[in-house]
Amino acid sequence: MTLSPMELEHQFGAQNYAPLPVVLKRAEGVFVWDEAGKRYFDMMSAYSAVSHGHCHPKLVDALCSQAHQLAVVSRAFYSDKLGVFLKRACEVAGQDRALPMNSGAEAVETALKAARKWAYTQKKVPTDQAEIIACAGNFHGRTITIVGMSSEPQYRSGFGPFPAGFTVIPYGDAAALEKAITNRTAAFLVEPIQGEGGIVLPPVGYLRECAAICKKHNVLLICDEIQTGMGRTGKFLACEHEAVKPDAVLLGKALGGGLLPVSLFLSCQEVMSVFTPGDHGSTFGGNPLAAAVGLVALNTLFDEGLITRAAELGEYFLKKLQAIRSPLIKAVRGKGLLIGLEVGMEYSARLLCMHLLEAGVLTKETHDTVLRIAPPLVITKEQIDEVSMIIAQVLWANEKALI
Repeated sequence: MTLSPMELEHQFGAQNYAPLPVVLKRAEGVFVWDEAGKRYFDMMSAYSAVSHGHCHPKLVDALCSQAHQLAVVSRAFYSDKLGVFLKRACEVAGQDRALPMNSGAEAVETALKAARKWAYTQKKVPTDQAEIIACAGNFHGRTITIVGMSSEPQYRSGFGPFPAGFTVIPYGDAAALEKAITNRTAAFLVEPIQGEGGIVLPPVGYLRECAAICKKHNVLLICDEIQTGMGRTGKFLACEHEAVKPDAVLLGKALGGGLLPVSLFLSCQEVMSVFTPGDHGSTFGGNPLAAAVGLVALNTLFDEGLITRAAELGEYFLKKLQAIRSPLIKAVRGKGLLIGLEVGMEYSARLLCMHLLEAGVLTKETHDTVLRIAPPLVITKEQIDEVSMIIAQVLWANEKALI
């Protein structure tokens, strides 16, 4: 008996995901197709990793071309691709140096190591007493260290004990940040917009105020732009909306063009100088294949005006969704093409995702109440109109069933 793809995953895979019941086979632009040939609008973009659209020709060409030349040699040697990639990344992110890794979580771990060592060598915090401040509702990854500073019970349950040295404060509350800072505080790690937390936007001016507080107390401001960066919110970095230049930036997801994992920890010379040979590393981090794709991913954002598109079409999409009148909708919020549609606690966001799947729109709930609306940045106004109408029709069709 031949097992289906879903059956194979269920039988041989760890059950750490609950995918929607669809088997995807190919994709292009804003569309994906299942094994039966049905087409869907992708409103997830692989959690913003596919910002350039699926199988973008320039990115695929860069991947294939470099794969035929040189893919991985480790950082034991130089390559002709990494330096050019790092230079471009530093230019667009406004930082001095970049340290390449693979996943976003690895970039976060790198930032934590850098902040701690900076605190000991530059700020003269007593050994092993450095503190990192993070926010409730954060999502920075899944490693033991990172979930240790999470406020989500499921992310922590069964995985302790956790490393010490982390303080969690309310998100969007600058006064709470200043109150939490001590002479041992190394850094404040924050998402300009909380993605996994439910597309949560802080009050206007929050990040700017946090930056001033950090500067006042000689604390590093580290912005996790893994989901919000790379043009997703209508600026290259979401922190640019408040003209904030962090001490360090984390990039990932779309940096790999939706083709492979690429991440960066970027910071100033003072912070990066704490690393010496042997302090940190990654066999695959900064490999020529990743560097080649990453460079094209960066350049394509600017060459094709995708950041401007995210700003303009994001505002258009937000207004279209906010215009939908349905008792199921509690709120619609977002910045650029990162939008959250929140339903009341009495409704099932998962069930709405299932109905949208049937109607040809792919999205996924977060925290049981918020639908993510984050399409590839290549989406058109006409496609936004069509998706908005599908979402409205699904909501209207299910109002009575869910009340």
